[in-house]
Amino acid sequence: MKVLVIGNGAREHALAWKIARSPHVDGIYAIPGNAGTAGIAHNIAISSSDLPAIVEKAQELHIGLVVVGPEAPLAAGITDRFNQSGIPVFGPSGSAARLESSKAFARELMVAHGIPCAAGREFTDYEQAKSYLKKQRAPIVVKADGLAAGKGVTVAETIDEALFALDSMMKARVFGAAGDRVIIEECLTGREVSLLAFSDGKTVIPMVPACDYKRVFDGDAGPNTGGMGSYSPPGFFDKGMVKHVTATIIKPVVDAMAAQGSPYKGVLYTGLILTGQGPKVLEFNARFGDPETQAILPRLKTDLIDIMLATVNGTLDKIKIEWSGDACAGVVLASGGYPGEYQTGQVISVSDNLEQDVNIFYAGAKKRPDGRIVTDGGRVLTVAATGKTLKAARDKAYRNIKYVNFKGMHYRTDIAEREVN
Repeated sequence: MKVLVIGNGAREHALAWKIARSPHVDGIYAIPGNAGTAGIAHNIAISSSDLPAIVEKAQELHIGLVVVGPEAPLAAGITDRFNQSGIPVFGPSGSAARLESSKAFARELMVAHGIPCAAGREFTDYEQAKSYLKKQRAPIVVKADGLAAGKGVTVAETIDEALFALDSMMKARVFGAAGDRVIIEECLTGREVSLLAFSDGKTVIPMVPACDYKRVFDGDAGPNTGGMGSYSPPGFFDKGMVKHVTATIIKPVVDAMAAQGSPYKGVLYTGLILTGQGPKVLEFNARFGDPETQAILPRLKTDLIDIMLATVNGTLDKIKIEWSGDACAGVVLASGGYPGEYQTGQVISVSDNLEQDVNIFYAGAKKRPDGRIVTDGGRVLTVAATGKTLKAARDKAYRNIKYVNFKGMHYRTDIAEREVN
């Protein structure tokens, strides 16, 4: 079959890389794709937000399966459009994707079904939210309700910082309509972990857990980013915890969505924090995480297309998903200045000396007509390495960064450090 991957990040490059290993696949297309997908797929210059054009192109190419990477087209209902056109698509409906596209919706569902999450309140009126905030104690969390490219959450250390975040969201509207409603929550403390799961609307099968790093600098300093690295598995989150969270959080959410008439099909990403009262939900995403995907997919032994088709067809209970016992660590190489202002167009060089089991997953990178690959975004690529132990994987990832170079290159040096020391 022919497979179409939608998106242009390192997540989509990793998905295309894994899909290319399936014997079911004889052609991969990417919309719009990047320098990495260009090596294994046919990139098509259509915006991932142009849903009518994407559906038309998929029909023209006789695509057998569409895989949606980013959240924005899912929230906009791209799955519904493909379902109407009769093309199988891996990803939740627009209605089911509200678990990510509306933090208020997700919060209301969790409260209604007793799923552990932070205490808090929602506001659509700026003055009411401001008055409420002034009576609270820091640290405190301010969230924009809608999609904000992973940057709509502020963990404020002071009330003044929280008020500034509130003003940015509701007055300055830095996130547009996403900030018309805000959620103000208690600040939970504990170690964070991501647990992704496949769901066909009834059956839920968890993946291996992973951890990511949001802050731009070592020691979790500096502003939030889309993610500066990840690793799998975290030693502090064992199989028993995976089973517990699946049974008490992920499956009840999927059951609740089905009961509402919005069966959840695709990947449900649950961002967790391990508090003194047990695991609590920080967020849901309606798709594969980035950068977690780059650390999870290299560990997957089962054919990803088999899993995706079972998810689409409602037969996930018939499939056994196997994972490698190896660990994987991924380090994001970013443009200097990211997540603030940064330059693009810097030539990227990658040596042929990369070690075995090291993958370069491109994100903000494009191939020029002369064949050179240049930077085209803030997060440029992920160096992902697998090893028998997490320490071996981490050491290999950092050892191979020296084979990659572009002007202004920046990365964290502490990915998975706490786990191996």
